[in-house]
Amino acid sequence: MDKTWMKISNRKDKAYELGVKNFLKFAYSQKVENQKIPCPCTQCNNFCNQTKTVVEDHLLTQGIRKSYTRWIHHGEQFRHQNCGDSTKHGDGEEDSDTEDLNDMLHDIGTAQWGDNWAGREESTDDSLNANHSDTDNFLKLLEDTKNELYPGNHFYSKLSFVVTLLHLKTMSGWTIKSFNALLEIFKHALPPEATVPKSFADAKKLIRDLGFKSEKIHACVNDCVLFRKENENFDTCPNLNCKEPRYKMAGSRVPRKVLRYFPLKPRLQRLYTHKEIASDMRWHKEKCVHDDNIMRYPADSEVWKHFDRLHPDFAVDPRNVRLGLATDGFNPFGTMSSAYSIWPIYLMPYNLPPWKCMRDPFFFLSMLIPGPKSPGNEIDVYMEPLIDELNEMWLGVETYDAYSGKKFDLRAALLWTINDFPAYAMLSGWSTKGYQACPICMVETTCVHLSHQKKLCYTGHRRFLPIDHSWRREKKPFDGNVDFRNPVAPLSGNKILDQVQNMKVNFGKTKAQSNAKKRKRSESGLNWTKKSCFFELPYWADLLLRHNLDLMHVSKNVSEAVIATIMDIENKTKDHWLCRQDLKDLGLKKELHLIPNGDSYIMPHACYSLTKEEKKKVCEFLNSVKYPDGFASNICRCIKNGQFQISGMKSHDFHIFIQRLLPLAIRGSLTKEVRQVLFELSEFFKKLCARTLHREVLEELGQKIAVILCKLERLFPPAFFDIMMHLMVHLPAEAILGGPAQYRWMFPFER
Repeated sequence: MDKTWMKISNRKDKAYELGVKNFLKFAYSQKVENQKIPCPCTQCNNFCNQTKTVVEDHLLTQGIRKSYTRWIHHGEQFRHQNCGDSTKHGDGEEDSDTEDLNDMLHDIGTAQWGDNWAGREESTDDSLNANHSDTDNFLKLLEDTKNELYPGNHFYSKLSFVVTLLHLKTMSGWTIKSFNALLEIFKHALPPEATVPKSFADAKKLIRDLGFKSEKIHACVNDCVLFRKENENFDTCPNLNCKEPRYKMAGSRVPRKVLRYFPLKPRLQRLYTHKEIASDMRWHKEKCVHDDNIMRYPADSEVWKHFDRLHPDFAVDPRNVRLGLATDGFNPFGTMSSAYSIWPIYLMPYNLPPWKCMRDPFFFLSMLIPGPKSPGNEIDVYMEPLIDELNEMWLGVETYDAYSGKKFDLRAALLWTINDFPAYAMLSGWSTKGYQACPICMVETTCVHLSHQKKLCYTGHRRFLPIDHSWRREKKPFDGNVDFRNPVAPLSGNKILDQVQNMKVNFGKTKAQSNAKKRKRSESGLNWTKKSCFFELPYWADLLLRHNLDLMHVSKNVSEAVIATIMDIENKTKDHWLCRQDLKDLGLKKELHLIPNGDSYIMPHACYSLTKEEKKKVCEFLNSVKYPDGFASNICRCIKNGQFQISGMKSHDFHIFIQRLLPLAIRGSLTKEVRQVLFELSEFFKKLCARTLHREVLEELGQKIAVILCKLERLFPPAFFDIMMHLMVHLPAEAILGGPAQYRWMFPFER
């Protein structure tokens, strides 16, 4: 198949048009004319299925992806059956994985040791000769790309065979035991001279010289310090309140706690040793279409543009990397009863185009913070090596660019963090508990203590309404008072830095320190627990958005509260007899107060609760819904038969429920006033989660969510308004600063 037309830039050229026709003829050779196929144009990139006419139109107007040289999505076999065809094609062009691997290794060698790295014996460069052992190992790796798996096999070299197997193991989730069993089968099935590794350990050893080594940094068992820099030679913790030994036993060199750190610099440099990826790292500047009122990508956000205005020397080179940081704890032992929490730290580059950005092949695992307990406030101790490296990357490191064939100074900057609300407190230093739980409202957070339920509720959303709104004067439907307060103005990074500048915190989880931390409030009267380690970055205080409120968890918690309350799910509903007693104490919603009935009480039916018949209709509707593949899980499994209750939904199920299913499920049920506000809440999340955001729509959402929350306050009890309900009021303003939620939420990392 002739593919030379793919390199023609002029799409009006007759040869290009003929090539498109031949491609479509090949793609539809075994398909019907009206069948949709993946479109390989530069925009769709085989992710979108289109009809034949649309594909032809896209290829003629937008062009084909030049890197799509093996048409595996359109019928071409991944491996050619004829060994003679595997090395020579009609276009006279090599099409071999071994050749690609060979080129990639040459680029990596050039990036690491210079242009003449392979001929180092004749070189007089001292820096090159100092790395003889490294280059020897790398040359051996290069030699493995030329050695056939066994004599006569032109498909696989020794290295490409191992790389393919390891790739399949990772993508398919094979266990080490199954991988070793497969190698044993290959050993007997292939000729005796085949260079098949004996085990998984041997396969890993073969590719170890590709780089990406990790560092093991010893840590204090109480999270006081890392044994690095000035503490490197200590055998006990330097914290006077701790003094815990570094090693398990006297005379042993086995550490009690180890941080696994994966250096960032070589991983960023490796992005530029692949020509296609190096080209994609410029996409945000050279190919991204910008519109002042539309945000499709982080580069369209106000945070990105503001950063470029403050640091024009950084923005001038599109190859400089903007990073996001995400973290969350998980139990590595699955659903076992062992309460063990390990915390990975991820970094992701935002330079890449949307079809590669936020995809797991481009996630950098920066470190693994060991358990068994959450690091909590002491996460800053473990972040030290990453902060040091980010400061180094801000100044720049020499990097080889395979796309241009030249070296340049690569710089990197951290734009924001992505985390759930508890982790927000760990990274930002602002406690997300208590009367000042909101990290945006801070000291101006409106909070009421409910004495019977012994919990806090966060109301007072009338302050976000227009100053002349009639609801500001109403008392009875709200908290019994008028509210003419101005909306909260978030503090800038520099003002926050002024508040925490003089805070001194002794990190550690010793008993003495834990008892000292039980005080209610800091001396400043604010919820600050520390000065965040990110303020050591020279640009951090100038960023408009430093920590993201995770829309995924906010949506999940709001959806769960709505379902539990309207379905009256036991132990989860926000409306029960304690809630009704709190209403009586507050003097609100007299129609919902408990009615004495002898020795017991009658709880009046609320307008926001479904009747038994209405619950039955909702469950029948959810049972009848059919979803496209990959759209949602089977939600009907979460319905308890005969009980008309819903439980066991995952975060994505709640995400789908509140946006798509809730308006349909409650139609014809509840009162008109309750239905209307729930419809508006559903529409709010649908527009906020859109892939393309319009600035005027977000500004309108910012006004609407204040009205929605006030409507909810008029209908639902105060216990309904936990901190997640309140955080909704800040989401539109955050979207204006940060852009689409798909680049700032936890879904990719949770999955």
